Amino acid sequence: MTSCHIAEEPIKKVAIFGGTHGNELTGVFLVKHWLQNGAEIQRTGLEIKPLITNPKAVKKCTRYIDCDLNRVFDSENLGKEISEDLPYEVRRAQEINLLFGPKHSEDSYDIIFDLHNTTSNMGCTLILEDSRNNLLIQMFHYIKTSLAPLPCYVYLIEHPTFKYATTRSVAKYPVGIEVGPQPHGVLRADILNQMRKMIKHALDFIHDFNEGKEFPPCAIEVYKIMEKVDYPRNENGEISAVIHPDLQDQDWKPLHPGDPVFLTLDGKTIPLGGDCTVYPVFINEASYYEKKEAFAKTTKLTLKAKSIRSSLH
Repeated sequence: MTSCHIAEEPIKKVAIFGGTHGNELTGVFLVKHWLQNGAEIQRTGLEIKPLITNPKAVKKCTRYIDCDLNRVFDSENLGKEISEDLPYEVRRAQEINLLFGPKHSEDSYDIIFDLHNTTSNMGCTLILEDSRNNLLIQMFHYIKTSLAPLPCYVYLIEHPTFKYATTRSVAKYPVGIEVGPQPHGVLRADILNQMRKMIKHALDFIHDFNEGKEFPPCAIEVYKIMEKVDYPRNENGEISAVIHPDLQDQDWKPLHPGDPVFLTLDGKTIPLGGDCTVYPVFINEASYYEKKEAFAKTTKLTLKAKSIRSSLH
């Protein structure tokens, strides 16, 4: 008697992006290493391409040159006529789309792993864009299990109004990897080691899947974005309060109504409003000051995946 499983196409083409943000150095460091010596990321029957995504920003060790590369992979920007007037990152997005896409086409890469660092205390984090994706839920379950007892969190960015247009969205299966806390422009051995392990386990999963291993039904805990919270501001639009010490570094921990969130310079505490417990992420992320995001509220869910197996077996 055969078990009931979903037959998924085998994975053939995988890319690993580092330097989408040029000052997030773990991905830059690993991708440069793998471009020199890719032995540890090679898997039989799999084409794996490491890429420095934003080379100009990497050279300057800055997040971007003209605009955030990780927000411009929408049809409008990808369809713009090429000209010198276009922001550098929009031109680079078009190049990446040609190399690894086109987005939403049969020819696009199967999986793109996009490597990021955060200054927030988020540990190992996998970013999921689609809550119904059996293959990625299975992969994330495999990575989480393989990393244990080291925690690995899943951040689900599916939302009716937030449209991220990420660099990795060129692929059929986009995977964001965030590891922190690490200051931008800095390398830390522990963070580097964690990201390296996450990629190893992900590639091992793909290899096992392609070889015909059946993955039984599974469930994972995820944190789904609800809303982004800005800092309190004065009439000039300047920040008037900072993250409260009780909230700092408490990513993924429950935050209850009435708990301290912000602190003004004259010592006034601003508590969490509303009537539900939330789980904050990207708390006090350095690069989100320009995006007016002090943290994001999430809610905790369980996602289930059906049994999967490669359609070749």
